[in-house]
Amino acid sequence: MGERKYRLLVVCSHPVQYAAPVFRRMAQHPKLDLLVAYCSLQGAEPGLDPEFGIEVAWDVPLLDGYRWVHVPNRSPWPGLGRFFGLINPGLWRLIRTGGFDALMIYTGYMYASFWLATLAAKSDGASLLFGADSTTLRPRDGRRWKAWVKPLVVPWVFRRADVVMAGSSATAELMRSFGIGEDHIVVTPSAMDNEWWIQRAQEADRDAVRAGWGVTGEAVVLFCAKLQPWKRPLDVLRAFAKADVPNACLVYAGDGPLRAAVETEAAALGISGRVRMLGFVNQSRLPAVFRAADLFVLPSEYDPCPLVVCEAMLCGAPIALSDQIRGRFELVEPGKTGIIYPCGNVDALAAIFREMLLSRERLRDMGAAARRRMEAWSPEKNIGFLVRAIEEAVRVRSRSSGERSV
Repeated sequence: MGERKYRLLVVCSHPVQYAAPVFRRMAQHPKLDLLVAYCSLQGAEPGLDPEFGIEVAWDVPLLDGYRWVHVPNRSPWPGLGRFFGLINPGLWRLIRTGGFDALMIYTGYMYASFWLATLAAKSDGASLLFGADSTTLRPRDGRRWKAWVKPLVVPWVFRRADVVMAGSSATAELMRSFGIGEDHIVVTPSAMDNEWWIQRAQEADRDAVRAGWGVTGEAVVLFCAKLQPWKRPLDVLRAFAKADVPNACLVYAGDGPLRAAVETEAAALGISGRVRMLGFVNQSRLPAVFRAADLFVLPSEYDPCPLVVCEAMLCGAPIALSDQIRGRFELVEPGKTGIIYPCGNVDALAAIFREMLLSRERLRDMGAAARRRMEAWSPEKNIGFLVRAIEEAVRVRSRSSGERSV
């Protein structure tokens, strides 16, 4: 008899540029029979990204190389980012009649369709897996009612899963604090299409990219993220101005509501000539952007397991990371692949700039170490952990069913 093949349904809110390469690899795995159900096609089709604040359509293939279905959204107020923005009643029939061994839900619990899919899986007896990357219950927007409600609701939500797929060891630690047992947690570190990023970075003409920014011999600090308050883009600007490192340039790749504030403050600080605003940069152009940078900075106060850190490291950029991004501590090793500093401490970040930007050789060594570190953070290992999570969930569900039948 051949090896067992698990029928797996993955429910996603919308196509994501990071997930598509993983789905293609899952579709080729000998133990998986994969179908992906999308509640929306935003991203594959042009649409307003509420966090970028502009219309976005990713320029890499998101729907090729794996089986997928679009489950129509019947919400009277369709859109991402709100509970009733996704109401996909077709999920019920798909799950109830599909004969799936396991169901992975990647929508997040703040959508009506998450609960519809969960109820359908529970009633059908399919094993249920939730993806999680949170490392704290602290609400991103700081609202008091959320700080009170989340400790009551979130643990209850994740205890509904047969297995929680934790994106980092910090996420697994949070799940344990909810009273979830070890046999219900599998750490599945999020991974990139490493080969694609490395190849694209190697193909990039670093000097030409920098010349396009009006940069020649300067050291380049890169911020690549949405210009949103929780990303703290102004911290980087203020630290860069305070450091006042000669022959250095600060590049922003991204868009969002704080763009005007960054440009206004750069002018007030007298450093506009040393700041470049690239705006939104689509996926195919990002490897060249990372390759052209000397130091990548992510100062977020809330950013559980950002894949942009993996992208930068694959392209050979060392990292300056806020200590609130606990889901990336496994990758950013202080003094080896990057530096971790106290979130919001502009003086500490300025000191990093003064120390690091004057030592190009050290930056190159750390960038090379960052790329090597990603060799152990491969998509193959990610898929292996996902299969292990499915197998564990099926065992948990079988054990639970057996206990109920006694």
